[in-house]
Amino acid sequence: MGVSAVFVAILRRDLRSALRSGSEWANPLLFFAIVCTLFPLGIGPDARQLALLAPGILWVVALLASMMATDSLFRSDYDDGTLEQMLLSPMPMYPLVLAKILAHWLTSGLPLCLMSPLLAVILQMPMSGVPVLVVSLLIGSAILSFIGAIGAALTVGLRKGGLLLSLIVLPLYIPVLIFGSAAVKSAIDGVVYLPTLALLGALFMLAVALAPLAVAGALRISVDQ
Repeated sequence: MGVSAVFVAILRRDLRSALRSGSEWANPLLFFAIVCTLFPLGIGPDARQLALLAPGILWVVALLASMMATDSLFRSDYDDGTLEQMLLSPMPMYPLVLAKILAHWLTSGLPLCLMSPLLAVILQMPMSGVPVLVVSLLIGSAILSFIGAIGAALTVGLRKGGLLLSLIVLPLYIPVLIFGSAAVKSAIDGVVYLPTLALLGALFMLAVALAPLAVAGALRISVDQ
């Protein structure tokens, strides 16, 4: 099989597995919806205050929701031996890892982006910021998937690596959080937001180029231990 055929096969297998289990895509989505709807109850019904805090709230909760499904990214493949076979195969690891990260984003990051406009309305966000929110989440959640994959690869051999995974990836998430929420805030304030989105795009390109290589190296270290 060619590299493209293997890429498609892994992508389809992971998507089918995620859709069958349900929890991999439903739990982050429910967490995102529930936590965002709780903020108006805790902060109060003041529309101006909610609108002021909405970009940060949506981005922080989306970041935490995205991280929920990260620990299981390579866990099942490690448990059944598939991961070891991938490492031993003559295929380059880059497209194999890229397929798994793409499947993870399609089942965890993309649903969050699609739900964000509804939650933005609940949080009284001005409509001028909603398109930028969706675009920034589309780019930013993909970056979070790449970064999270590095942490998942480093902790895949640990039985309870969830806490360690959080400690590894959260500091790396901070630039994405800053640029993403700043772009939305700039759009709401009527300030130019394209430079901030461009920085997110640059981080995305950097993640696509380097993160799968780092993940492949981390998987070899974890499996060899």
